[in-house]
Amino acid sequence: MRAVRLVQIGKQLEEAEVPTPEIDASDVLIRVAAAGICHSDMHYRAGISKIDCLPLTLGHEVAGRVEEVGSDVTHVSEGDRVCVHYLVHCGSCEFCLRGLEQFCRSGQMIGKHRDGSYAEFIKVPSTNVFPLPGEIPFEVGAIMMCSSATALHALNKARFKAGESIAIFGFGGLGFSALQLARAFDCGDVYVIEINPAKLASAASMGAIAIDAPSGDPVDQIREATAGKGVDVTLELIGSAKTMRQAVLCLAPLGRAALVGLTAESMSIHPYTELINKEAEIIGVSDHLATELPALIEFARSGKLRFPPETVRVVDLNAAQINAALDSLQGSIDHVRTVIVPSK
Repeated sequence: MRAVRLVQIGKQLEEAEVPTPEIDASDVLIRVAAAGICHSDMHYRAGISKIDCLPLTLGHEVAGRVEEVGSDVTHVSEGDRVCVHYLVHCGSCEFCLRGLEQFCRSGQMIGKHRDGSYAEFIKVPSTNVFPLPGEIPFEVGAIMMCSSATALHALNKARFKAGESIAIFGFGGLGFSALQLARAFDCGDVYVIEINPAKLASAASMGAIAIDAPSGDPVDQIREATAGKGVDVTLELIGSAKTMRQAVLCLAPLGRAALVGLTAESMSIHPYTELINKEAEIIGVSDHLATELPALIEFARSGKLRFPPETVRVVDLNAAQINAALDSLQGSIDHVRTVIVPSK
């Protein structure tokens, strides 16, 4: 089969002919119909995030049709439309038994620790395979398995509920989904903090209150907009110590700040005045859970989570096109996603 693989860190991905995977009794072989290109893939190619074993087929955002099922698989059949949870887990360690597979003792991420979806076929355990309703295009089915799923996990970790207000720091791929999902939760006011005028306009067109960070301190702007109260929940999706601190400072009493963005910087907090006195919380968010995916899929099926055509770009399973897409991700945090759709 055709695949596009990372052969050497810091170098362009290369096209290769590799054997079609052979499945075991509990596996599913999927013919890839769509494979999302993620910022993480750019980090793997550049060596920012370590890859232990090369060559490797990248790609962890997957949707397609079932080509073959193992003898023990009963919940999907040949020809079914499916999408894939990217965390392969053992199912028996203390974390898996609690439904927390992102901490699995022997966990592997598709497209990082094992071959991913920049290929014509991918083999995954059946526990990672979820039916994809016909109302959801394959391209959407693929890309929502990463940024949308993580945005939903962040809202769940923050215990977000109907009627609550929320501030979303950053309106890239995660923020684009987080705003729609907050609406699906029947939220109160939604504030989006951004520096990019086009993204602020996009957020406003989707019903959010746009907070232009360069025009003034976002904390002051949110305090003024909420008559000094602050917001119930914040999502930090940028990965900056400065915006993480702002996400804490604009919380109302009993507020929860869910930190999703990645940074190596330290954040300064005054425990009494900024946390204890308000009984506020800072919550870390890592990946997402298989148990959350049925709800996410239903949000997409019902139209509450949408990716209009102008938010999705398509490339072929072609090294030059994929490398160009990865190059364009450098420094970009927009919500237009590139998806590989292999030609027949």
